[in-house]
This record gives sequence, C-alpha cells and structure tokens, in this order.
Amino acid sequence: MNRSRRCWPSPVLRGFLFLAALPLHAQTPAPPTAQPEKPLPAALPTGLSADELNTISIFETSSPSVVHIQSTATVRRDMFSMNVTRIPAGSGTGFVWDQKGHVVTNFHVVQQQVEDERFSLEVILNDQSSWPAEVIGHEPDKDVAVLKIKAPAEKLRPLKLGTSTDLRVGQRVLAIGNPFGLDQTLTTGVISGLGREIESVSGRTIQGVIQTDAAINPGNSGGPLLDSSGRLIGVNTAIYSPSGAYAGVGFAVPADEVNRVVPQLIEFGRVIRPVLGVTLADDAILRRIGGEGALVINVQPGSGAEKAGLQPTTRDMRGRVNLGDIIIRVEGKEVGDSNDLFTILDRKAIGDTVKVTLIRRGKEVTVPITLSASK
Repeated sequence: MNRSRRCWPSPVLRGFLFLAALPLHAQTPAPPTAQPEKPLPAALPTGLSADELNTISIFETSSPSVVHIQSTATVRRDMFSMNVTRIPAGSGTGFVWDQKGHVVTNFHVVQQQVEDERFSLEVILNDQSSWPAEVIGHEPDKDVAVLKIKAPAEKLRPLKLGTSTDLRVGQRVLAIGNPFGLDQTLTTGVISGLGREIESVSGRTIQGVIQTDAAINPGNSGGPLLDSSGRLIGVNTAIYSPSGAYAGVGFAVPADEVNRVVPQLIEFGRVIRPVLGVTLADDAILRRIGGEGALVINVQPGSGAEKAGLQPTTRDMRGRVNLGDIIIRVEGKEVGDSNDLFTILDRKAIGDTVKVTLIRRGKEVTVPITLSASK
C-alpha cells in the first residue's frame, strides 16, 4: 500500500505564505526612543593664579585711562549739493595724561586732522562718553601728539608714569588698545629688545625704542605699554609685518622720551630742542658729490654757530657755488648725514657747549659751539 507523501512548500513559497498571513494593517514596531546624553559635569574651580590675578588687576585699574580716538571727515554728498555728511576716516588709541583734559597719542593717529581742516577728532572715554578734541601740540619726529578735551576732571583717570631706563629684555608687559575698532583689548607679552631704532612719520630716526611681542595691530597705535606694576613704560607706535597685521614684532616709544616731549607740547605746542643755529642742505647734495656729513647752507644771526665762525654756502660773481662747512663729527660721534646730527643734538640740552668737527675748504677744523633753543 502506497503512503501518500506530504508535500512541503519551497522556502520561497513559505516566505510568501508567511507574509500573506500577516494582518493587513500590521506595522513594524518603532525603535525605542533615544535618550539625550547628559551634559558632562563641570570641574570644580581651582582658583586663578597669582599671575592671572595681577593681569586682571592691571587691566581693571588701567583701562579707564585708555581712550578711543575717532577721526571723521566732512564731505559733500555730491558736487552739486551744499549738503555735507560726516564719515569715519580712521581710529586709534590714546590715554589720559592728566585731569586737565590732556590726552596723549601717536602723531600719525591725528595727522589727517593736523594737515586737513575737513577732518575732526573725538575722544571716547571708557564710560563711552564722547568729547570733541583738538590737537594742541605734536612732534612728528617722535610720533607723539597731545589732544585736549573739555571733560570734567572726575571722568579723567591719568595713568601711572613709569621709566624706561631700567627696563630689561624678558620682563612682562601689557598693551591696551582698540585694534580694528575693538574697544579695550588687552594683550600681553615680554620685552623682546631694547635700544631699537625706527623711522618716524617725518623720516627722522626714533632711538631707544622698545620692541615687544605683545600683539599690536592697526588701531593699537597711541595706546599704552605697561609693566607688571601697571606703570606706563612706552607708547605703542608701530609694527613690523610684511602683511600689515600682527607678526610678533611691535615697537613703542619709551616713556622717558614721551615724558620729555609731552610737557613741552602742552606748554608750547611744539618741542623746543637744542640747535647749532644753522640751516642744512638736503643730504642728496653731498651724496651726489661723494661726500658725507651735514652741509651748512645758512648760519643764523646771533646763534652759537655764528659766534663760532661757521661758514655758509655761497655763490660768487660768476654763479659758482662755494660749499660751506661740512659737519662730520659732534663730540667725537660721526655725522654721516643730517639725521645723525639731529640724533646727537637731541640728547643735549639748551646751553650745552659741544665740540663740532667740520671740513672747511678741504681742511679739518674743530670748534666749540654753544647750543641755543630752536625757534
């Protein structure tokens, strides 16, 4: 007797039958809801270091003395209209010198206003109050200028003045300024070098300049460089950078130079410097004939140079030029050009007598000259 075989569907058919057996409205169960991760617990504070606390204290104490200087220009809206408008023309930094309203900054920060009456200045204090400012004195050779504002004394907090003669490479410094228009920015670093020389706006050499790696960018100009006691030791004035932005090399005019110049700018509007009493030729004239030194063109009547018998440059009846005295040394220091002469005299005082060595008609002569005040 043959038993009937039980026939099982193929695997494919079994799968089909299984799916067909599911309810028509069956849904795939949703995955469990994901729980958001909890924030990590914050570590307990360990307290600020003594160095951090000192930096914070210096900034909080000194920043009210630092100001933002804004230059604006008056322009016509169009050539056919009498309507004018004011547009921002530049900005920089300065600091309060005294409670009489004097503010110190770089000359190049206010140069536009000095040279063009269309420009005006305003000083914005730490409390954001704004005050019209006028330039009452400037010294392009040192890149220093003094402004005056009519703010009440209680709003003005002068910086503590330090010295720059005892500075040391490696000591910590802080700079406060307004780089790129960002108010009250603090950067820190060290003194990278001392006794540097940079060229001023006028082309003259500023000597004894402080080099620092504290970040100094456009807008920091005119701001204070402070030591770890919060004293002013320099005025930030320039950067060395191929790109025009911070590259780790900044320069500041030393505080001793600033303290010598500022009182004169406040009193006289300019620096009264010791001079020989001569007018010098352009340095290119001597270079064209292969000479070095400072060529005397004119001698001022009544000056120390006239009393010492210095000879000016003249023309004879045929129009030929007779060169005057050529100054080659002062107090034994070489004079290669007029800038060298000004640099040497800048370290002297009015009334000092200096030994001046010169070339007169091919012969070397040394004469004493008493320095007088510049006019």
